[in-house]
Amino acid sequence: MLDPEANASPPAQDTVFQDPGVVRGPVHPTGHFMMAHPAHVLGLGFGSGLSPFAPGTAGTLWAWAIFVLLQDSLTESQWGWLIGASLIGGWWACSLTAKHLRVLDPSSVVWDEIAAFWLVLWLISPTSYLGQAVAFVLFRFFDAVKPGPVGWADRLFHHVDPATDRNAWRKAGAGIMLDDVVAAFCTLLVVAMWRAW
Repeated sequence: MLDPEANASPPAQDTVFQDPGVVRGPVHPTGHFMMAHPAHVLGLGFGSGLSPFAPGTAGTLWAWAIFVLLQDSLTESQWGWLIGASLIGGWWACSLTAKHLRVLDPSSVVWDEIAAFWLVLWLISPTSYLGQAVAFVLFRFFDAVKPGPVGWADRLFHHVDPATDRNAWRKAGAGIMLDDVVAAFCTLLVVAMWRAW
């Protein structure tokens, strides 16, 4: 008996770009997934989000390393433009990467940490490496524990439904970015209070 599926084309290997339906589960982020789209490279923090342990911390450390590397090469206005572009481009990259991973707020998406921590480091400069380390610890605390306004920002778009809301992934990307921006401002507030003491 002939099998009607015998000559059928095999399922596409790269299902990343298919519409994330309710039936399919989350996609596991890999190096192959990251290189499949420019938004993934950005969203996964140039690979730092692929860290098997604490990807948010890995992304923040990557941001810190890049800031130290470039801090004397870029002017204040160039940093401002870079961070502004990182926040806007980050919304696009985080939205699309979350959509392709089929998770509203995937832990491997770390561009939000990177852009937000650059904002912190830029606004507290000039400061010593100790000052930067204090900012790092504070930022990671606010981002991980999510007290008060950070928790509110984090929960804001966690209940969107991609099956019924055509803007769900854009909202998810905004939520991904927003809680880290709020964590950045909480960090800056504590640093300002510390300096004023």
